[in-house]
Amino acid sequence: MDVKIIHFYPDLMNLYGSYANVSAVRRLLERLGHTVAVETVAPGQDAALSGADFLFMGAGTERRQAFAQADFARFGADVKALAADGCAMLFAGTAMELLGASVTDAAGTVRPGIGLAEFTAVQGKQRFVEDVYGHTDLFPEPVVGFMNKCANISGVETPLLTALDLGYGNEAEKGPEGFRRDNVFASELTGPILLKNPRLLETVVSAILRRRGAPEPETWPLDAWTEQGYAITEEQLRLRCGK
Repeated sequence: MDVKIIHFYPDLMNLYGSYANVSAVRRLLERLGHTVAVETVAPGQDAALSGADFLFMGAGTERRQAFAQADFARFGADVKALAADGCAMLFAGTAMELLGASVTDAAGTVRPGIGLAEFTAVQGKQRFVEDVYGHTDLFPEPVVGFMNKCANISGVETPLLTALDLGYGNEAEKGPEGFRRDNVFASELTGPILLKNPRLLETVVSAILRRRGAPEPETWPLDAWTEQGYAITEEQLRLRCGK
């Protein structure tokens, strides 16, 4: 199967090695025998999203996020149409905020999001720079990661992480974090999140395969280094939670 990945703003929105999320998805699909083409989109560049199987945007500073948001608005209708059609997508770090109704910066300027979801993001002077240990209803294993954000996000009805034992959620300490609707995954976690969490990577790739009617593997190919890295991180963060 030929798979088309769209990577928005890989130079502009690439804090903490966000590009590695795309590398992880591509590598796993290729290990499953599929052919993967990655198309990058730069600000102002024309791009055809039709036929896309996976959309991705990574983390950027608030200044870079504002620049990306102004350009990303032109893709809003197409992104929402793909989401309604079941296309898998991941918006990590500050990119998550662009999916909502609006982003208000620290100076009080309100910028419209693409409106895929109804939530709003309000950026303040306080930063939340911390490790995260949380849980999702997608699989039993904990989700681990790191965040560096200054936004409170309100109005999320379906979070990606239903609860945190460590870290700041969308709008509260140890509260729900991220956003999920069908095959749309979004989280302020960076690091990158899919390399840190092998089960989440498998979940995203499963969404890609199901939409195309391709068979899912009975046993997922494992990457020893990734699994070991997850195990070490999960253990250390769990101990910090007193578990």
